[in-house]
Amino acid sequence: MSRRKKSSRPPWDEYFLQIADLVATRATCPRLHVGAILVKDRKIISTGYCGAPKGIADCYDVGCLMRGGHCVRTVHAEINTVVQAAYHGISTNGSTLYTNWLPCYNCAKVLINAGVERIVYRRIYRPDPETKKLLRQAKVKLVKLPAKK
Repeated sequence: MSRRKKSSRPPWDEYFLQIADLVATRATCPRLHVGAILVKDRKIISTGYCGAPKGIADCYDVGCLMRGGHCVRTVHAEINTVVQAAYHGISTNGSTLYTNWLPCYNCAKVLINAGVERIVYRRIYRPDPETKKLLRQAKVKLVKLPAKK
């Protein structure tokens, strides 16, 4: 039996970010494909991606609904993953969020109230120092991994 080298396995943070990247492929807003997963005790408890609310036509079908430079038709991936957990009665307290983009200010507020303790991400869409400040005030640990090429 051949044995694979332990070093060929991705570290946990990279592994879960790769899954978040795959979840992002389900996004239904063409402006930015974001995927997010919540993990607790190295188990995925919820996933979410950017898309219209359940049962509502999405951006690919009817176009983006723009207000103030943002598409308001879509629910952000981070909120969708918290809502998905709540829908199924799963506690998010003490979890880690893995996402390909740093959450926006509004998503950060939801994540704080959901008890997320750590956020692992690759990129920043629109730098907002207030978002990082808010997360630090709430003692949410931020971990930025290098972007994939």
